[in-house]
Amino acid sequence: MDTILGPLYYAVSWIIVQFHSFYSLVFDRNSGAAWGLSIVSLVVLIRICLIPLFVKQIKATRNMQALQPKMKAIQERYKSDKQRQSEEMMKLYKETGTNPLSSCLPILAQSPFFISLYQVLNHIAQGKVVGVIDKPLLESARQAHIFGAPLSVKFMDSASKVESLGATLTDVRVVTVIMIVLMSLSQFYTQRQLMTKNVDLTVKTPFMQQQKMLMYVFPIMFAVFGINFPVGVLVYWLTTNVWTMGQQMFVIRRNPTPGSLAFEQRQERLRAKGKLKEDPAQVEAKKAAEAARASRQQPKRQTKSQRQTGGQPSAGEQAAEQQKQDESSKPKPAGGSSRSAKSGQRKGGPQRPKHPSKK
Repeated sequence: MDTILGPLYYAVSWIIVQFHSFYSLVFDRNSGAAWGLSIVSLVVLIRICLIPLFVKQIKATRNMQALQPKMKAIQERYKSDKQRQSEEMMKLYKETGTNPLSSCLPILAQSPFFISLYQVLNHIAQGKVVGVIDKPLLESARQAHIFGAPLSVKFMDSASKVESLGATLTDVRVVTVIMIVLMSLSQFYTQRQLMTKNVDLTVKTPFMQQQKMLMYVFPIMFAVFGINFPVGVLVYWLTTNVWTMGQQMFVIRRNPTPGSLAFEQRQERLRAKGKLKEDPAQVEAKKAAEAARASRQQPKRQTKSQRQTGGQPSAGEQAAEQQKQDESSKPKPAGGSSRSAKSGQRKGGPQRPKHPSKK
């Protein structure tokens, strides 16, 4: 490992020493502030250099989003044949030039630097010269503490080793536990934000399953392996997690994936500010739909017989309805109601002759 990554040891140690020389102008050269800020600056420098890979990651995510309908069609067509489904997915990736693993490129690119920093700090903990860190710098780095914990110690180190560096085991474990928890939470929030705001959750694809798995796997990995990381490496990884979280929040807000929740929220913000010009055809279609909805009449309530005959009234109901219409169309006689007119006719009109009684 030392033979393969030897050049990186020199590169990483040289960068740290240069930043340490700069921060020593402000802080004590043996302080945790000078060495800790040197590691943070190393992370920032690496992440700036990785911005082109991050842009490539965004493009890969967009390509994956554009392929969602085709992926869904393949899933529906071969839902009973998982092997054929995987073959068709890989064929689609090859035809469109899309790599579903592109989202892992920044992490993969950082791995050599992460391993190199881990080894540099291990050499410092063991009192060994590494890269461009000579004896005076080695002693200075061993004296550097962050919140009472030396940069080169781990959670699992013995009390005697910790005390030899001028610290207590309690301080070391409290600091490492807090940093491991912060690392895990920041990683989980970053992945969860990606899953809930910047992807279309209506379509399930292998890419989606991969992202969902990483959301739970990475925090567990940090929690398990973090106890074996030196404090300086925890500083490195916590810084890169915070950088990733902020970078992703910026991208999701300013350039979200089309069709995602973040995209709809951005459209609403632009619409509220008057910066979003809608398509005239869409506006006319929306107005027509609203007009049709407003003019739509509610169906009349039907009787039981109408429901049984498919909405047509029965013969008896038709006759009753016709009789009501005839009565309502007759003119009412003057001077009283129809009942009084009939009674007056019986009193004043001609009467029937009585039959003569039999003698």
